[in-house]
Amino acid sequence: MSLRHLCSPRLRGSLLLGSLLFAGTFQVHAAEEMLRKAVGKGAYEMALSQQENALWVATSQSRKTDKGGVVYRLDPVTLDVTQAIHSDLKPFGATFNNATQTLWLGNTINGAVTAIDAKTGDVKGRLVLDDRKRSETVKPLQPRQLVADDASNTVYITGVGKESVIWVVDGATLKLKDTIANTGTYSTGLALDAQAKRLYTTNADGELLTIDTATHKIISRKKVQDDGKEHFYLNLSLDTAGQRAFLTDSKQPEVLVVSLKDGSVMEKIAAPESLAVLFNPTRNEVYVTHREAGKVSVIDAKTYKVSKTFDTPVYPNSLALSADGKTLYVTVKQKSTRQQEATQPDDVIRIVL
Repeated sequence: MSLRHLCSPRLRGSLLLGSLLFAGTFQVHAAEEMLRKAVGKGAYEMALSQQENALWVATSQSRKTDKGGVVYRLDPVTLDVTQAIHSDLKPFGATFNNATQTLWLGNTINGAVTAIDAKTGDVKGRLVLDDRKRSETVKPLQPRQLVADDASNTVYITGVGKESVIWVVDGATLKLKDTIANTGTYSTGLALDAQAKRLYTTNADGELLTIDTATHKIISRKKVQDDGKEHFYLNLSLDTAGQRAFLTDSKQPEVLVVSLKDGSVMEKIAAPESLAVLFNPTRNEVYVTHREAGKVSVIDAKTYKVSKTFDTPVYPNSLALSADGKTLYVTVKQKSTRQQEATQPDDVIRIVL
């Protein structure tokens, strides 16, 4: 007897209905996996606090009509705005000190850093890091990436320029403790291993630098790839337990896995030119934004294979991860130029991993 005879019209109808229900369930789960909401123009870095149950998004607002910016406090589950903190300076970079419950913001254009009380949203203080006036011959260094050492209440900030530095700020007094000079051309990437007292930075010279946070001295400077190609390692994220760093490259279609022990390249992962990177130790995964490609890649940190890709048009920018490693957040910028500013606000995406 053929299979066609075994499958009666009633059974075929049941199977078809079951297939449709299954497909519908799959689509519902896929839709629930990602939540996307508009937040404000000029969305950049984010910071999370489990204690405050808050996700903050730094936005620079309109170039033409807004002198300052806004920091939005969002509900991490619904992405609804629960507070709008208006700032006379435009915020870009962001980090959070869990011990002091302080939100730190980098004001790139103004060469400053601002401290905000996470509970109230009040400004606790501000420090101008480079007060030189811009001219044809003077290019003030610009704060970009920030990391906070909760234990020592210290904030490290990259000062980006042709001769970059890292500013070391006392979180208690809001005073400059030290300036780590000679970190290379456009030293943008920054990551901290607080327990090991090691700070890492990357630059447009294709270098990975290791800094001792006890002495603020550069103890290692490694040309990651001497292959004759142009490399700009924009950002990095650490796997401290595995002694690995994941580096994004805006010039080459690859993500690098580099040993923190000797700076050697452990793996080259094929991927579009990339911007932000974040390692998730809970799931042993790496997340990478590909601005021009409009995608976010999920990389298996064991096999070094791209296991999943999320389409996040237009320009996925920054990343943040929940403390339990189960939820990823992405800021997504709209197409905008100095001549033609975006008419719609930028978005924040919440992805359930």
